[in-house]
Amino acid sequence: MRSVTVAGPIAGGNARPNVVAARQNRQARRKSWEATLGDAQRPWQRWNPPCVAWDAHVPVGTLPGLLDAAVARYGDRPALRFRGHTLSFTRLGEMATRLAHGLRARGTRPGDHVALYLPNTPWHPIAFFAALRAGARVVHLSPLDPPRALAYKLADSGARTLVTTNLPAMLAAALHLLAAGAVDRVLVGDDAAWGSMPDLAALPQDPRVVSLETLMEEDGGAWPELRPDDVALLQYTGGTTGQPRAAMLTHANLTAAVESYVLSVQDFERASGIRVVGVLPLFHIYALTRILLLSLRLGNEILLHARFDVTEVLRDIGEHRAAVMAGVPTMWIALANHPDAAACDFSSLRSALSGGAPMPSDVAARVGRIVGRRLLGGWGMTETSPAGTRIPEEAAPAPGLIGLPLPGIDLRVVSLEDPSVALPPGERGELAIRGANVFAGYWNRPEETAAAFRDGWLLTGDIGVMGENGLFRIVDRRKSMIISGGFNVYPAMVENAIYEHPAVREVIVAGIPDAYRGQAAKAFVTLRAGAAPFDLAELRSFLADKLGRHELPMALEIRDELPRSPAGKLLRSALEQEIALETRKD
Repeated sequence: MRSVTVAGPIAGGNARPNVVAARQNRQARRKSWEATLGDAQRPWQRWNPPCVAWDAHVPVGTLPGLLDAAVARYGDRPALRFRGHTLSFTRLGEMATRLAHGLRARGTRPGDHVALYLPNTPWHPIAFFAALRAGARVVHLSPLDPPRALAYKLADSGARTLVTTNLPAMLAAALHLLAAGAVDRVLVGDDAAWGSMPDLAALPQDPRVVSLETLMEEDGGAWPELRPDDVALLQYTGGTTGQPRAAMLTHANLTAAVESYVLSVQDFERASGIRVVGVLPLFHIYALTRILLLSLRLGNEILLHARFDVTEVLRDIGEHRAAVMAGVPTMWIALANHPDAAACDFSSLRSALSGGAPMPSDVAARVGRIVGRRLLGGWGMTETSPAGTRIPEEAAPAPGLIGLPLPGIDLRVVSLEDPSVALPPGERGELAIRGANVFAGYWNRPEETAAAFRDGWLLTGDIGVMGENGLFRIVDRRKSMIISGGFNVYPAMVENAIYEHPAVREVIVAGIPDAYRGQAAKAFVTLRAGAAPFDLAELRSFLADKLGRHELPMALEIRDELPRSPAGKLLRSALEQEIALETRKD
């Protein structure tokens, strides 16, 4: 429930005349705005260069169709480079097709769910496209997920097939899920296929555990017919109840998002053949769409890395002449602070993108001076595949700036009291978005899906404002989500895990500023009667198998009481206000 601040007494009582007049003026302005909604009320179009039309046609298709078109256009040109091993477009298409045959031969049918539990590796795009070509829906699991989060997502999605690699920790987790009955079979890609790797785990002698190489030798027959409106991906995002929920993204959603990016990127990126740094995780929606799918669509080469390493990224830019890098603020800060950065030749870098978390303007300026390029970004959500907005290079930096909608995507600010009412420039309200990229709904959650939309617009939960110049800003964060190092941390999920500690009576989790991560989670705890206090290290140890590493609290405060509303409800907002006051003092 949102609170609304009233600027003066309610009209009709003893309201001051100037307050009433101001309210009447706002109401008249809104009515005028609503009556004239149309292309003229989209002032952001003035920012688009002549070659970028906001109302351009955004074609949609299927994801296997996107790969087929890339193979036909770019053939033997390099699509991926990983540990010095190069995979061409043709080879990528062949391996995905062969694996799709194997999945079909082993019984995968349209509507089945195949879970990918993979780090950044060429096995990801191979398995991703193979599952889709076989008619299945992909379920993304995160290597950062603790065991019970993995089990929950598998049970919630209904996925009975799990794809992973023989990296020891990942295979061990997958086999644990198999033993617990969470999946029926585990399909394993050999990590040594991409270069010699020591200490890889051996596959057990179990018919339920099959290598991807074995599957690729089997023939599954004819392909099922795919349609753009078929669900392609279940991508998990946080839920208000503390349990993640799966956004259903169709082939049309994802291909529309790709085409919106195509229509908005700079000419050099459309020319194809450039190199793109791939350090963001492909199981995350932004890297999947903006790095993998867009690069395939444009014929660009992804310099893929299993994890972020500053030295390797500097080599990608300075020696391999990468032209595009997308990262979260922590990556850019680490890159700028590295002693080798001063000697790196950044001249090939044409597009430097930062997202996932706010970047302090002074830090962004310092990083920009080092790399010789202004850091730009935008805004989007899992539910928007995640295309939404971009910041034009000509726009002056401003707090909360997210820029203008991508081509084919409509954005407006709506009343907090009545989301069917569009607000004119300068008025604060909730951001609402629509477009072919907007998701089909939440998996098995019809009530939450219905509540997410109003009149065909997705209500984002982000509070924003559109300026007279058509640029949008976000002025308040969606719900109480914490963005830590580019990852979303949902306080309710962390609180639910902390409540399992036998000494905890009550807990509130809130975000605190963190110089490196942007934000981090802090736990405010009261203890049960007679319980012994504990420190942060003990709490983190207790939570290690319940939360992802990015979700673990970075601070702990034990209090006698926690703030409450008059009705007795715990008030996170009161603690957030305390944190804001302390931050301003510092």
